[in-house]
Formats: sequence, structure tokens, C-alpha cells
Amino acid sequence: MHTIDEILQILDEVKPGLEAGENDELVKTGLLDSVDIMGIVMAISEEFDLEITPLDLKEENFHTAAAMLALVNRLEEE
Repeated sequence: MHTIDEILQILDEVKPGLEAGENDELVKTGLLDSVDIMGIVMAISEEFDLEITPLDLKEENFHTAAAMLALVNRLEEE
């Protein structure tokens, strides 16, 4: 199992200065756009050696850091 700190670190690398909390809404508030999400997908895939498929590219999986952590942990269990 991974931690929220790992996800927050990735967010900081992809979008420096974001300063997001675990449950902060990132997409609807405009803090992240589609380009940022693709950067996050690539960083998560590389960091955790996971395959994120097009079926996983739903807003619900990326709207908060907690949602991204849940996605990572779910994909690792599969």
C-alpha cells in the first residue's frame, strides 16, 4: 500500500507550487487541467510501474489526491 505523501510528491513534481491537500478538489476547481492529468498519469505509471488504461482515465480517479491513491492501490491489487 502506498501513502498520500507519495501522491502529493508526484503532484508537486508535475505541477510545482500546487500545494494540494489530500481531499482538495483539483479538477473542478481548475487547479489541474487535462495536460496536468496526463502528466500525472505518466508519473504514476512510471513511479509505481503500473498500467493506467483508458478505462481508468475518469475524473473520479483524479479529482483529489486521495482518489489517485485509491486508484494506485486498486491497480496494484489487480
